Amino acid sequence: MSGTTAMRWDALLIGALAAILVAAVGATLTDLGPWYHALREPSWKPPDAAFGPIWTTILALAVLSGVRAYCREPARMGRQVIIGLFALNGFLNVLWSLLFFRIQRPDWALIEVFPYWLTILALVVVMYRRSVVSGLALVPYLLWVTIAAALNFQVVALNGPFR
Repeated sequence: MSGTTAMRWDALLIGALAAILVAAVGATLTDLGPWYHALREPSWKPPDAAFGPIWTTILALAVLSGVRAYCREPARMGRQVIIGLFALNGFLNVLWSLLFFRIQRPDWALIEVFPYWLTILALVVVMYRRSVVSGLALVPYLLWVTIAAALNFQVVALNGPFR
């Protein structure tokens, strides 16, 4: 097994573990209890059962995108940028769940979703420069968070103000 192949497997394992961590923390913070079920939601909201498969697909694509771009990046600084962007994105992903579900402040989550969305856009651009496939693999993530932001906006409009 060559060093390049081993690095790819190491990178894939680390990326998958990071994605599982983000998903697990986000899921732990997502409380679909009485408060959530009492919210008025727009008629176009996807069913709750759709969110798990959608997020699983998005995170799997993100891992593949990041590992592919990381392994194609020759410069150490470039690899650090990739890791840093994914780390910031993971943090903002978890922070959104904390604000919306655990703290029960969809209004704060709506403010936070903008920098979160910008990290995804930055990832699309940075990954695309290293690999077209890597950039395109993140487009569903960008679209999904755009839909989630619109849904977040509607929840705030239908239910606010929050305390």
